[in-house]
Amino acid sequence: MTIRSTAILVTTLLIVVPTFAQDREALDVQKARNAHVAGRRDLVDYRPETFDLSDLPSYKPQQQVSGVIRMTGSNYIADSHVGENWVAAFKKFQPGVTFEFNLKTPSVAVYALILNAGDVDPSRKMTFEDLLAYERTMNADPVEIEYATGSYDVPGWSPAFGIFVNKANPISKLNMAQLESIFGAERTGAWEGTSWHPERARTTAQNIRTWGQLGLTGEWANKPIHVYGVNLRYHQAIRFEDQVMHGSAKWNSSLLEYANYGKPDGTLAIGASMMVEDLAKDPYAICYSEENFKVDGAKLVELAPGDTKKYVPLTRENVRNRSYPLFDAVYLYANGSAEKPMDPKVKEFLRFVLSREGQEAIVKDGKYLPLTKEVVDAQLKKLQ
Repeated sequence: MTIRSTAILVTTLLIVVPTFAQDREALDVQKARNAHVAGRRDLVDYRPETFDLSDLPSYKPQQQVSGVIRMTGSNYIADSHVGENWVAAFKKFQPGVTFEFNLKTPSVAVYALILNAGDVDPSRKMTFEDLLAYERTMNADPVEIEYATGSYDVPGWSPAFGIFVNKANPISKLNMAQLESIFGAERTGAWEGTSWHPERARTTAQNIRTWGQLGLTGEWANKPIHVYGVNLRYHQAIRFEDQVMHGSAKWNSSLLEYANYGKPDGTLAIGASMMVEDLAKDPYAICYSEENFKVDGAKLVELAPGDTKKYVPLTRENVRNRSYPLFDAVYLYANGSAEKPMDPKVKEFLRFVLSREGQEAIVKDGKYLPLTKEVVDAQLKKLQ
């Protein structure tokens, strides 16, 4: 069924009025979401030969280990072939290790560590609440290892954010400082992890609310910027806060939010897709979404880090090498501190994941992107 909505322009806000039945009951939406994700298990976004991993270190066991490694957390390890690829490759080096998977949602990863229900747990980056719960319970920070870069354009597998504007809009390039001024608002500080930083304060004068403030002239000069985004309780919104707004939850007050729901046929209507469709009908709109949801009438802009002019387009290679600013990463979390060293079998597995063989297992699945040598080296230092 085609998703259709009626757009009504009221002063500076675009109000989207759906014209068909929607199921917004949480468990029904969850059922549609599960079917949607499962349908991508065998999707291959790129071939293994796309990336040369020869500069990554080969896995060489520091010791032989045995026992069970419990992995609790992100379903995307089980809803792809990454988990099974890891197990098969790791057991060639460490045949005494077996795995127990309880992979339903990233949301439980931190609590599995706290409650001793997991040993090495895949997740998106910990939220403020996750980290606070861990710190208050364990009196330490978890070991955080990036095991892959998010996908280029596979929904669910932590794809990069693209910044979309209407095709009629002359804007073709923006930097991260401008995005913060468009989507954010005045504030007295912002968060990094669980630490508050008042030096990240912003004033009202730094806000950008019209297209003229971005240099457009003529009929565009005084036109308001219509800001679209996903529901602020979704993890994508929190990620955008961390990447663009330096850990602030103070958004542009005119933000129009989108959420997922179940359609009458049991399939999933995706908010991040619907807002790009609506943006294509609104010449003054801007949103962050995924390249996979691009439609006629919408275009992606190039992005530059900070307040620079080092603009790069959204491409698979630019996401993998992280020159494109709005890439994502995925993580494995484990216990380990100076007072209580990491379980040896967990440490060996993490070293394997960061090896050429561990990254080849990710590439074989074809959705997440493999780490570069620079990122691998940085993660390995955390295990020393």
